[in-house]
Amino acid sequence: MSLQLGDEAPDFAAQTTDGEVSFHDWIGDSWCVLFSHPKDFTPVCTTELGYVAKMAPEFERRNCKIIGLSVDSVDDHNRWKQDIKDVQGTAVQYPMIGDEDLAVSKLYGMIHPNATGAAKGRTAVDNATVRNVYIIGPDKKIKLIITYPMSTGRNFDEILRVLDSLQLTANHQVATPVNWQQGEDVIIVPAVSNEEAEKKYPGGWKSPKPYLRIVPQPN
Repeated sequence: MSLQLGDEAPDFAAQTTDGEVSFHDWIGDSWCVLFSHPKDFTPVCTTELGYVAKMAPEFERRNCKIIGLSVDSVDDHNRWKQDIKDVQGTAVQYPMIGDEDLAVSKLYGMIHPNATGAAKGRTAVDNATVRNVYIIGPDKKIKLIITYPMSTGRNFDEILRVLDSLQLTANHQVATPVNWQQGEDVIIVPAVSNEEAEKKYPGGWKSPKPYLRIVPQPN
C-alpha cells in the first residue's frame, strides 16, 4: 500500500555519510525533508544536491533537517560529494543515506516492490521512480509527497515555500492561498469558528465570501 499524506513516516535504521541513523530518533523534534535520487554521479541530481547544500541555512532556520537517499553505497556518496562541490561550489554537509539493498526505497514506495539487484548493477533508468520528496513533521507524520520525473530538476524553493505554509498551519491554524509567498496574507482555516477567530484576530478580517476570511500573516 502506498504512503499517503497524514501517514506516519516509516522508521528505519540505515548507514549514511554521517554514520548510522535511526530515522525517527534522528528527526527528533524537528521537521524533516527526505529526498531521493536515482543514482550517484547523475547530472540533474548533482545540481540538486548542491543547491540544497546552499539552502541548508534556510532549512535550519525553520528547524528542519535535510537528508538525501540513493540506492548506492555510502562510499559512492562520499566520492560524489566532491563532484557536487565542483559543480555547485558548495559542499554537502547533510547526511546521505546508502540504500544498496533498496530497503528504504521500497519502504517508502519510491521504487517498484519487485525491483531486485545490487546497486552496482543498476542504472538510473532502472531506478527511475526513486525521485521523491517528503516533508515530515515533528509528529513523524508525512505532510507532503512529490514525485518528479528523472529529467526534471526539483524546485527546492517551492519545497521551502510549502514548509513555510505547513508551519504556519501547525502554529496558527491558517492556510495559504494560491502562489502565496512569505509575508503575504493568509486564510483562517474553516475549523476555526468566527468566535475563535475574533480572539485570535481582534482587528478583524477581509471576507469577500462568507467562507473566505483573509488576515495578515501572523508572526
